[in-house]
Formats: sequence, C-alpha cells, structure tokens
Amino acid sequence: MAVEFQLNAELRTDMGKGASRRLRHAGKVPGILYGGKKEPAAVTFPHKDVAKSLEYEAFYSHILTVNVNGKAEKAVLKDLQRHPYKPIIMHLDLQRVTATDKIRVHVPLHFMGEDVAPGVKLRSGIVNHLMKHVDVTCLAKDLPEYIEVDVSPLEAGESVHLSELKLPVGVEIPGLVAGSEHDLPVVTIVIPRAALETEEAEAAAPEGEAQPEQGSGGQAAG
Repeated sequence: MAVEFQLNAELRTDMGKGASRRLRHAGKVPGILYGGKKEPAAVTFPHKDVAKSLEYEAFYSHILTVNVNGKAEKAVLKDLQRHPYKPIIMHLDLQRVTATDKIRVHVPLHFMGEDVAPGVKLRSGIVNHLMKHVDVTCLAKDLPEYIEVDVSPLEAGESVHLSELKLPVGVEIPGLVAGSEHDLPVVTIVIPRAALETEEAEAAAPEGEAQPEQGSGGQAAG
C-alpha cells in the first residue's frame, strides 16, 4: 500500500471519565490499544493529528503505525467515537496486528461504471448503494485499501451481491460462510416512479392508430 499513516501515542495511567474529560480539554484523544497477544494499553493521541488522518478514507482500512512512547506497533482502527454535535473525537479503539494472525476490518466499496449501466443509460434508473463498506478477514499483508464494485452490466432491477464481489487473493467475507441467506445485495438499480409511469403510458398508447376518414357531409366514409 502506497499510503502510510503514523500516530504518536503516549501511555496514560490516569483513568476514568474525569481524566478523559481533562485530556480532551488539553487537545488529546484517549484510546485503547489491544490484541496481538499483549496486554491492552491505555494511550492518548494528539487530537489534531487524529483529525487530520481521519480526513483520508484510506485511514479506516490501512495498517497504521502507532508509536507508543517511541516504540512502533502495527494496528488497525476498530472503533471511533465522535462528539454528537461538536467536531471532537472522543475515543479511539485500535487493534494490534501481526504477520500471522488474521484481522477483521471494514473495507470501503468503490462503485465503478454507474454512468454506462444499461439500467441508468437506457431507462433513467438510479443507482442505490445498499452498502458503503464490507466486512472482510485477511492477513495484514493482504488488506486492500478498497474493493471495486462493477455496476456497468446492470439492467434496471438487477443487483450485485456480496458473493459477486471480486476479492483480492487472501481476502474473505466472513458473512458468506454463515449461509446463502447472508449473501446480501450491495448495490441495485431502481427506476424512479416518474420514469416508470412514463414507460407505462408509452406502452399503453396505441401506435399508428388510423383516424376514420370524413366525407363531405361530415360522416365517416363507408
């Protein structure tokens, strides 16, 4: 992966809601770093650094380098809490990763070919994104930045399901293992009501209906 993200963190020992509130007032984000067969570590991050990183979509699905008191560890973002109405990041959950353990991560979906899909181009359909990301499992080295979804072949009313996604080697969708009922649609093309009513009206109208010829007396010619 070409993009690299690094976060500088400090260990913290002052715990509790009051301590977290003081950290936020000081421009820091409380967090937890866990997993990787190590004890969980309570940490803090500079708020401005976290906020800047979150501007990039790739941050949510990349392997991050977390420098804890100068010691680098690899991790992925597992959870993020924001203030309900202020531009404040309340808390971060990060999971350590290793070269041998599989991780479970939300990966963004990128939709391609929407403007050339027959359902859009020929029938004025609307592309309905039913998912924006997908849950995958893989080794850290196989983690994709995103997964492409090709919409270009879709007719009106057709969908792309999870089982139809082209996954990179080593990447799996755990939900599909649970059974076919979990093979959910990712994107579909729907026809707006106005466009559908127009199609129905055009189909119902008779084509080339001949009008009766009128004679000189105004009666139809026999």
